[in-house]
Amino acid sequence: MPNLDPDGILEDIRRGYDGDAWHGPPLRKLLDGVTAEVACSHPVPEAHSIWEIVAHLAAWDGVVVDRITKRRAIETPEQGNFPPVTKFGPEAWAESLQEMDRQHARLIEAVSTLDEATLNETVAGKNYSTAHMIRGVAQHMSYHAGQIALLKKLAEAKDDTAS
Repeated sequence: MPNLDPDGILEDIRRGYDGDAWHGPPLRKLLDGVTAEVACSHPVPEAHSIWEIVAHLAAWDGVVVDRITKRRAIETPEQGNFPPVTKFGPEAWAESLQEMDRQHARLIEAVSTLDEATLNETVAGKNYSTAHMIRGVAQHMSYHAGQIALLKKLAEAKDDTAS
């Protein structure tokens, strides 16, 4: 059995979300000041918007929490891989951010209860361990944080050229 560090895995998730991430600004800091208008814009045709990515991250954090706590196979979020954004405007954007924060808090809570033995268990319906899945959460968050950083810059650049 490999030597696992439950606290280290948890710290990686915390840093990537709202801490001192080694790769640059953490996810939550990247979203500071993003307006509903910027969040729903599509500066790259055929790419997801910031808002869609936020909904995606919240949905998948929920799946991981359910896999940990319910110990049953869950393939994809009930609302879909990239849940559709159906309400728009500043209040709806704030609600989406709150949902992402809520799901992230649930994730932190679920991961904080895990010990080394549980981290080594195979995830129900998968061929990988709980530790592998949770490390994947940190990687998934970093991947999408990079997308958000670029989408934010592109949307702001389009605003500057329109002025």
